[in-house]
Amino acid sequence: MEVTVTDLQSLISNDLLQVLKVHKYHIVGKHSAAKRCRWLYEALVHNRHCYKQKFYGIKSHQCIQMTPSVLHCTMRCRFCWRAQSGDHGIKWDETNLLEWDDPNEIVEGCIKSQLRLLSGYKGNPKTDFEKYKEALTPRHAAISLAGEPTLYSPLGGLIRGFHRKEFTTFLVSNGTQPKALSQLAEEPTQLYISVSAFDKRNFLKTCRPQTPNAWENLNETLSLLPSFKCPTVIRITLARYLNLQHPELYARLIQKANPTYVEPKAYMHVGFSRLRLGFRNMPTHKEIQSFTHELAEEMSYNLLDEAPESRVVLASRLEKPMKLA
Repeated sequence: MEVTVTDLQSLISNDLLQVLKVHKYHIVGKHSAAKRCRWLYEALVHNRHCYKQKFYGIKSHQCIQMTPSVLHCTMRCRFCWRAQSGDHGIKWDETNLLEWDDPNEIVEGCIKSQLRLLSGYKGNPKTDFEKYKEALTPRHAAISLAGEPTLYSPLGGLIRGFHRKEFTTFLVSNGTQPKALSQLAEEPTQLYISVSAFDKRNFLKTCRPQTPNAWENLNETLSLLPSFKCPTVIRITLARYLNLQHPELYARLIQKANPTYVEPKAYMHVGFSRLRLGFRNMPTHKEIQSFTHELAEEMSYNLLDEAPESRVVLASRLEKPMKLA
């Protein structure tokens, strides 16, 4: 039986809240969430780190993975791990945030959530206690957990709120709201734009936009990217049998953005994406290497680094990545 929910507070407090809790989301206010990243655990217990630490110097154990729009997005990408309307028979309007929480309240709420999820590590004998003590003072916010953050109108205030606490910030957007990005009150430390299709037809099939002119808006965002002062990244999430082809077309699309970096990354068969794609859609790291090599040649970019455990490769015109922290 389908459940249609129009009031966000009712939705959060009932069926979908239970689904999100099963998937370890910590709800913050009415529309935000934080979640323990796998690499937080790996850093504290196994001394292994996320590719963001390897590439950019962001410490995995001091990073909060969060979103101001956990249930809202302008697209329904087939590879996305977030909960989408219709999953588990629950429906809601994904493109409209009903009310906005104060940015500073979200910042404080996410920090408190991070400290709560860290509490269990204190009693784990395998925990690196020096890193645990550092983790209690988080220093980075990855605004990337789920949903489209530009739907949250005071997004610049959220970024500023983290910066006031001496955080660095990574903002990940799908690029379908160029006006929101152009009007940010404060730039993030690094801006990611997701480009996960090589032409409009593949975009409609792969990303399934829910708003008008999404492809045209993405292209407008790509043209806007050179105006940002912060480093910019084009993230390409690649799924076998879906969008893992035509690196030359991706190159033509991306060149107008002139990004600091390009990060082709494999689709990972996790979260709610398992309702939409199969294990066979997950590329190997070798496939990602091959794709990135062809893409880099088309764009005259250098291959700077890679993280086989995350199936991601870093390309840039730079000789080496800038360390942000």
